[in-house]
Amino acid sequence: MNSKIKNIFKNNKKIFFIAEAGVNHNGSTKIAKQLIDVASKSGADAIKFQTFRVEELLTKNAKSMKHQLRSNKKISQYEMLEKLELSKKQHLVLQSYCRKKKIIFFSTAFDNKSLLFLKKINIPIFKVPSSEINNFPYLKILGKFNKPIILSTGMSYEYEVKDAIKILQKNGTNKKKIVLLHCTSQYPSDYKDLHLNVIKSLKKKFKCSVGYSDHSNGYLAPLASIALGASVIEKHFTLSRKMVGPDHLSSLEPKELEEVIRLIRNLELSLGNDKKKPTKSELENRKLARKSVVASKIIKKGEKFTSKNLTVKRPGTGLNPNIYFKLIGKKSKRKYFTDDLIFN
Repeated sequence: MNSKIKNIFKNNKKIFFIAEAGVNHNGSTKIAKQLIDVASKSGADAIKFQTFRVEELLTKNAKSMKHQLRSNKKISQYEMLEKLELSKKQHLVLQSYCRKKKIIFFSTAFDNKSLLFLKKINIPIFKVPSSEINNFPYLKILGKFNKPIILSTGMSYEYEVKDAIKILQKNGTNKKKIVLLHCTSQYPSDYKDLHLNVIKSLKKKFKCSVGYSDHSNGYLAPLASIALGASVIEKHFTLSRKMVGPDHLSSLEPKELEEVIRLIRNLELSLGNDKKKPTKSELENRKLARKSVVASKIIKKGEKFTSKNLTVKRPGTGLNPNIYFKLIGKKSKRKYFTDDLIFN
């Protein structure tokens, strides 16, 4: 298993970022390669495409979803997706190009034959799209692979997530290889529909790694999801939102992709660990900003310490003020001048 993929299941703070190209290549190998260039340059861990055969995916009279109608209201969903298929040869070309660009290549299969094809070309991780979470014949095939799986949960009830995990396990997949992806399958998603707290409940309920597939505008949701425990972030991107196609309008442009990944990497650093203690950078300031017990006036040797001859001032290189009350009433072992640090 790829080391970056292994990290997903280790509950560490390293975020696995998936740049979701989806069908934003418009069927063109040239555009797909440009998307790979952008994802690699932006610092994404992986780029993901979509694999399907239209005749296996939907009937010819299946209605289009609202976001699909944006690109062309005159053609059917079948006709639209037919133009967005990637051939087997294109997959191999793009897989090879990703190796050259040092970015993980994988794809989402939307039908059984595509699933078997992706296994044949040995992709390192499989993504179950939200539309297939209740497709038991599909999940049965995938379960037998015993490969790392990202299970997207958009449009799902909790029992459907439970059933999907169960059938994957029953057919051979180790639960430790499953990461759940919280998702709102609306393009773009309204903030009121994101329900990011589901990330915490999925982790608690299913004892799995959990990530977040974001379809909202901007950077707020993916950043917040990381703070809530997401270890995987998936975000659609495009070369330009002006391009014709169903997903371009709800995707990030190259500079935006670069920015969200930069913010995520900074957030990784800022989350740190869960132990409360001074950082290395704080230790020097600790000495200067904290205070010590000092003499507020001349104290003779043998004189008792009182609240009238002791006070607390910077720097923090002397006795900790937390012993101030223990000193009261004790005799001074030496003479102190005003503002001398007490070392008794």
